[in-house]
Amino acid sequence: MSFPLYFSKKIAFSKDNKNNLSRVIIFIGRLSVALGIIVSLITVSTGFGSKKAIKERLADFSGHITVRSTRSNSSYNTSVLDNQGLDLKKIRELPDVASVQKYATVTGIMRNEHNFAGIIFKGVGKDFDSLRFKKFLIAGTSPKVTEQGFYNGVTISQKIATDLHLKVKDSIVTVFSKADQKPIYRKFEVVGIYRTDIKMIDDQFVLGGINHVRKIQDMKPDEIGGLDIFFKNVDDTDRNLPEIEKLIGYKNYAEKATEKFPQITDWISIFDTNIALIIIIMLIVVVINIIMVLLILIIERTNSIGLLKTLGASNAQIRATFINYTLIIMIPGLLYGNAIGLGLIFIQKIFGIIKLNPENYYVSTVPVDLNPIAIISISLGILLISGLALIVPSYLISKISPVKAIKYN
Repeated sequence: MSFPLYFSKKIAFSKDNKNNLSRVIIFIGRLSVALGIIVSLITVSTGFGSKKAIKERLADFSGHITVRSTRSNSSYNTSVLDNQGLDLKKIRELPDVASVQKYATVTGIMRNEHNFAGIIFKGVGKDFDSLRFKKFLIAGTSPKVTEQGFYNGVTISQKIATDLHLKVKDSIVTVFSKADQKPIYRKFEVVGIYRTDIKMIDDQFVLGGINHVRKIQDMKPDEIGGLDIFFKNVDDTDRNLPEIEKLIGYKNYAEKATEKFPQITDWISIFDTNIALIIIIMLIVVVINIIMVLLILIIERTNSIGLLKTLGASNAQIRATFINYTLIIMIPGLLYGNAIGLGLIFIQKIFGIIKLNPENYYVSTVPVDLNPIAIISISLGILLISGLALIVPSYLISKISPVKAIKYN
């Protein structure tokens, strides 16, 4: 074992090496480290958790990637998906693809004696991924579409149900309009109520049978308006997008779930900035306090420094000793900070104690993501940066004269 490491451990674990001042300073240093770890862990876990939760909610409702006709543009009335160059079989066979479902959409108005609501009627087929959608249901069931005839059940959002005073098994009339034609009326039965907490979805979307949209849009029985492609993991989206684009033909286009709602994408991007800013602030606070601890320790042990120099220790060895000593002092703060921070994160993950307004945050509880790499990186990063930051102030030791230091009291 090297002399600096050996000596730093001896003085760090000695019971008689701390006066009242050094005890207070060391406590403050450890407290700042613990608080820095706690705040950084909570910031990273909630930031990454919120990003992931919002992306997953968007993707689980409308597909990680959606394929539409270029003629649809930004219209909610989908145009027929072009079959030229579209290889649905190969898309389904991609290793990361979990499921593919067809759909078509048309706009309309639901109305009754209580109120009315502008809606986007999303017609789904027999390949609808009801298991993935189940997490959003708060009452009733998802659409059970066989594509044989016209399925008259609809699953509406809690927002629409509240506005129209609807519950499961109630009937509701929906009006669809077409250019230069009379309005088309359809009567549906509410079979389910869902909530995604994504305002742009909950305010508008109603799920029902695809044959209704085909009839309203004058589509053929086998024609569709688009494809919702689901992956096994939301992180597979970016990697698979180029491959999907090769398999859909040049008259269709693919877009990620987040691209459909640019305001949500902008909101998600804010998390990265906030996470980086908070971690930098915490790091600065920790480094300043640790430098203060080092300087106090140097002043307190001026006699010891003079004695070590007299015995032949070099400035570099003594600097290394005090840097190691300070880093060893930080370790309890790291341990306590991780224990408390991870404990709070686990409590939130299990019990969801802290709630949010979904209209502002797109989620109803604060989501957390326990990423082992991020957790380890925070502790190691703080320890490493603190060690590097201590190098410059440790040069104060080289200014101490052995003769004067031994006389110093």
